[in-house]
Amino acid sequence: MRRNVPAITMILGATLLTAGCAIDTAPNALAEGAPAAASTPASVDNFMLVDANLAAHELYRMGDAAAVVLITQANGDKVLHGLAGKVNALAEAYGAKGVEVLLINSSLADRREAVLAEAETAGLKPPILLDVNQLVGESLGVTRSAEAIIVNPKTWTIAWRGPVAGAAAALDAMMAGRAPMPANGPLGAAIAFPERGKDHARISFVKDVAPILEAKCVACHQEGGIGPFAMTSYEMVKGFSPMIREVIRTDSMPPYNADPHVGKFSEDKNMSPAEIKTLVHWIEAGAPRGEGVDPLKVARHVAPEWPLGKPDLILSIPEYKIPASGVVDYQRPMTVNPLTEGRWIRASTVTPGDRQAVHHVLTGWMKDIPADGRSSEMRWRGSVGGYAVGAESNVFAGDVGTFLPAGGAVGYQMHYTPYGKETVDRTQIGIYFRDDAPKYMMRSVVVIDTSIAIPANTARHKETASVEFPHAALLYAAFPHAHYRAYANDLWLQTPDGKKTLLLSMPRYDFNWQRSYTFAQPVRIPAGSRVIANYIYDNSKRNPANPDPNIKVTWGEQSHEEMLFTSLQFRWLDETAASQIDSEARLAPTRLFGMMDDNLAGLLQKSELRGQIGNMLSGFFARIDADASGGIDKAELAKAQALLPQRRRGSQAASDGPNENT
Repeated sequence: MRRNVPAITMILGATLLTAGCAIDTAPNALAEGAPAAASTPASVDNFMLVDANLAAHELYRMGDAAAVVLITQANGDKVLHGLAGKVNALAEAYGAKGVEVLLINSSLADRREAVLAEAETAGLKPPILLDVNQLVGESLGVTRSAEAIIVNPKTWTIAWRGPVAGAAAALDAMMAGRAPMPANGPLGAAIAFPERGKDHARISFVKDVAPILEAKCVACHQEGGIGPFAMTSYEMVKGFSPMIREVIRTDSMPPYNADPHVGKFSEDKNMSPAEIKTLVHWIEAGAPRGEGVDPLKVARHVAPEWPLGKPDLILSIPEYKIPASGVVDYQRPMTVNPLTEGRWIRASTVTPGDRQAVHHVLTGWMKDIPADGRSSEMRWRGSVGGYAVGAESNVFAGDVGTFLPAGGAVGYQMHYTPYGKETVDRTQIGIYFRDDAPKYMMRSVVVIDTSIAIPANTARHKETASVEFPHAALLYAAFPHAHYRAYANDLWLQTPDGKKTLLLSMPRYDFNWQRSYTFAQPVRIPAGSRVIANYIYDNSKRNPANPDPNIKVTWGEQSHEEMLFTSLQFRWLDETAASQIDSEARLAPTRLFGMMDDNLAGLLQKSELRGQIGNMLSGFFARIDADASGGIDKAELAKAQALLPQRRRGSQAASDGPNENT
């Protein structure tokens, strides 16, 4: 949550801060002439920026730091090159004292890859945050590279700013309770801020702002929508404008967490840079009304009961009374399947009865109707849709679909989380059928690791899992899923030649907004390739959602436990809907190996054997490692796996997240 900060500069005013600094005004290719005038802000508002290595950094999560030092950077700046040693020494020496040292690049000319190369060439070690929309640099009054800005996290005010060479002395003074003094030293190349100085009060609410809101916000922020307020008028938007600015600067809205610089996705809900800057600059200009008829008042926006229209079949999941507190075990109800003939599914929508309580919904068709009225994942033969917090409809491509046979029953795995009051959930699933059979069969597989172990009080803990595709396939979508301690995740394709391609990057994972990320063009997976999922967990007190940072966290069904789970939707290139193969039989031989091979070395080391199955194997490591290589290869694991208790293909009794069943 955003903190309240006093509207005063803690120690020094803007005029004092720049006194005595020798500024380098030599011409350079980064900007022409002197930088536009800028002033030091009274306080520093929250922001989230992604660094050149695709890791997210949110300012207000650093509230426990002794200080936060932001050093401005621009590629090609010789001054900062010459100061790289001082920057690294500052980060190392004061990092041990609880100071966060970060570089920030606001240059429009510099792209991520170029910034990475620049850091390597200059030898800069601290993370370089990419201020691609310049909003942070604008608000901080940045004009040049090689300037240090020291932020006091106790008040979120700027304690000092000046040349990098003076930062250490300023930190010493601040941490000793003294007022830092101005310092001499060169500042670097000028950084151009084209929007600085423009009259943003001329931005039109009617022509510029309202169309953005209608395109990117109103679908949730409408009457009956899932947003906390409805954007029904200019007055409503203006009232919430400070919050709108905050959630845009922290990249929490719109809730589409795929990094826009990695891959292309259909139904991309990210705002464009132009849209982001228009909204923020309009709000910073006071959110003026301007002239014209308010578009938000012209048409009444009301959320439809079913976003894809009236379903062909509605399945009502048996209602369940959720207590106000405590832990609710997974519920496994079922409904009789009313279809008298099989139908191909083109889409499905899960409508939670109580969005605050429903953590997830999984589904599976069962051939027989259970006598006891309870579902069992062991008997599932295919999904009819699924849901996790914030998810939307499942829609299949035009030539791909899934099949729901006639008769039998549809089983459900329901995960409920109490939230302080007793409530009754009445979730429904709307199913939409095709008029004809698709050409191809949509399949799904899960990149999963039930052996994860996250140490206590650890801010950045990494876990890795993979799944191997023994035959060529096309990857359509990925649905990442974890719980409260997940901080970030990504997805890679590694082809047999060893080349790795980043498919999806989520620098900030948000439990409250989980969705399927559908590739604009399906990704070709050559036979023998691996799809790799990395998850970063924040089990520290800096994570505001962390139930308890002082405990070791392992895999578990409940939200206060954790998961590593990425569901993949794909099709085999050698399979058609008319000529189907046993998909699970293809994938099963290497799934366990991919779960445990954390270092992706192709051999399981004894240290990688964790969790229930890993501990079982670890006790027989020497016997399984038949060639005494010091590691278990796939063939050796397959022999050992044949001796383990068998479970039905595709089932995961402790698994979680939509569409994990083939």
